[in-house]
Amino acid sequence: MKINLRFFASVRELVGTAQEVLEVAEPLLTVGQVRQCLIARGGNWEYALAQARSLRMAHNQVMCGADSVIADGDEVAFFPPVTGG
Repeated sequence: MKINLRFFASVRELVGTAQEVLEVAEPLLTVGQVRQCLIARGGNWEYALAQARSLRMAHNQVMCGADSVIADGDEVAFFPPVTGG
């Protein structure tokens, strides 16, 4: 399964990239599971995407919650609640 990831504002700065393709052997079924997979990387990933942090998420460019179901090739984005230009 391949998922297109996008990171914005302070999340992008912390993880050091604006986008990447995540390839996983076992399917991730929800946006929340993608977040947990990235948190498991540790370091800045764990800090930037921690459950305690207030983050907005989007699935295929539509705001969503952690329970949004994803499919192969979908886009998942993470960003803080307020972003600037």
